[in-house]
Amino acid sequence: MSIKFITGNKTKFEEVQEVLEPIKIEQIDIDLHEIQEIDSRKIIEHKLQEALKHHKGEFIVDDSSLFLSCFKYKLPGPLIKWFNDTIGAQGIYDFCAKMGDCKARATTYIGYAKSDGDVIFFDGSLEGQIVQPKGEYKFGYDPIFVPEGQAQTLSEMKAEGQFASSPRGVAIKKFKEYLIKQNVI
Repeated sequence: MSIKFITGNKTKFEEVQEVLEPIKIEQIDIDLHEIQEIDSRKIIEHKLQEALKHHKGEFIVDDSSLFLSCFKYKLPGPLIKWFNDTIGAQGIYDFCAKMGDCKARATTYIGYAKSDGDVIFFDGSLEGQIVQPKGEYKFGYDPIFVPEGQAQTLSEMKAEGQFASSPRGVAIKKFKEYLIKQNVI
């Protein structure tokens, strides 16, 4: 059996593939309509419903967020992609530094659809700091987020193959443990 991951993002797929090893995973590139919403769980629920219109069988979808303390942990949230696209990693850092509050929380939700009415959620969350962009692994907020207790950005850690240390990695490890307990693999 292989798990299907509905994503058009090759980088996300490779990260999930690495953490799920030796479980087989297959990428399905479906362009899903994605709502813009502050609540990540609502986004995942919508993605799952959209995916079920195109794919039958078991699969996962994901969504990642970055919450800044200077925004009372409300923003940018799931809108982080748009913050990155408009002001960039340096702009996000500059804003936090000017506000005098660089604390942040990075999260990822995984939605696992066993069937149309049977959905399970897994989450990964890390507290940390926003720093000057560092690292060659330029994906999302990775270059500016340093998890609590670490000295490197997620970008630097992932460049060394430490995918399990990210919020997505934490969520995928929970998913993997679930699959093992269910004897799915």
